[in-house]
Amino acid sequence: MKLNYIAFAVPFFAIFMLLEYYISVRKNKKVHHFNESIANLNVGIAERIADLLTTGTFFFVFSWLYANFSIFSIESNATTWILLFLATDLLWYWYHRFGHTVNLFWASHIVHHQSDDFNYTAAARITVFQAVARGLFWCVLPIIGFKPEMITVLLLIHGTYPFFTHTQLVGKLGWLEYIIVTPSHHRVHHSSNPEYLDKNYGDMLIVWDKIFGTFIEETTEPKYGLTQSLGSYSFLWQHFHYVLELIVALRMTKSVKQKLKVIFGGPNDIDARIRTLLERKFSKKTVDIDIKYSKKLTNSIIAKTIVTITVLFFTILFSNFITAFNIFLITLFIILSVIATGAMLDQKKWIFHLDFLRSIIIGYLSFSFFPNSLLLFVIILFGVIGVLFYQTIQSKYQDFLFSA
Repeated sequence: MKLNYIAFAVPFFAIFMLLEYYISVRKNKKVHHFNESIANLNVGIAERIADLLTTGTFFFVFSWLYANFSIFSIESNATTWILLFLATDLLWYWYHRFGHTVNLFWASHIVHHQSDDFNYTAAARITVFQAVARGLFWCVLPIIGFKPEMITVLLLIHGTYPFFTHTQLVGKLGWLEYIIVTPSHHRVHHSSNPEYLDKNYGDMLIVWDKIFGTFIEETTEPKYGLTQSLGSYSFLWQHFHYVLELIVALRMTKSVKQKLKVIFGGPNDIDARIRTLLERKFSKKTVDIDIKYSKKLTNSIIAKTIVTITVLFFTILFSNFITAFNIFLITLFIILSVIATGAMLDQKKWIFHLDFLRSIIIGYLSFSFFPNSLLLFVIILFGVIGVLFYQTIQSKYQDFLFSA
């Protein structure tokens, strides 16, 4: 078994995020907010660990389609690589366009657009649901006859390039603006300005937007995020609020035609009052982007995020050496971590329950990786203390985090 070098994508992108932050501070440009950046990283962390469980599935599907349904058998050469690049980029354009205009796809893609900031951390807002939707479009490629190995290489490029278009620190790029998707083009796409909505869907080439009439140039300063801001950094709410909105909308309709319009219609077909009703019940929208957190809470959030990213990196790196059950437990630990961090941003006091579960998982994994009687004794001792003094520890934990 070998190390999984895909893990190095984690520090690679993290370095550029930190570099962008450093440059923005030097230039005195406020392009980062603490809560937005952490919420963005939470989504990216969850997507990375989910990719560990799903990436092989995509390659299997592409291989199966190529073996059983390919129309042609396209050999690898300079011409076919160019054709594959164009085909991949064109499919991305239509996937992306449907992701904004069809509710079924918008339910997964909306997470990418929720941040009121626009920077490299916002590029991390990709969900595994979005990856699956994208994969459905790319299934056309092996059916045409492109080899799965070729497709995989192109998809890695397509997964890397868009990261660098999520920035406010790069201006217009001259003649390149006519050919490739630049940060200027993508700033337009991420804005909620009325004139910019549903524009600039391209991933690497901007020519598709010009061909299909969805291109617009950046002329006024964009306002980023959704037209109706969430006002919450809850990991679960950010992922599933629109699914809940669709469920409510489906329950409110009677005919099959109306229900199909909810699923395959556009976001404008959903009554905006539904989200307000759901927020009153589940979210209680109160969080402001400029909210000030206590130093103890801020440091705790940063520490938890660093630990989670570190666990993510080493889990991916050594994934070929870890049992499936332990990977499942680590995945659960990471998901609980990002849920807890989002709840801390929203200053929810029930996070102790999640952290107690995380502690149990840490104890089991520690003994699993380093089995010895002394460690087992320490784990059981701390477990018994935690159960016996649960409420007392919870109270002290909450006071530490949320007291002034």
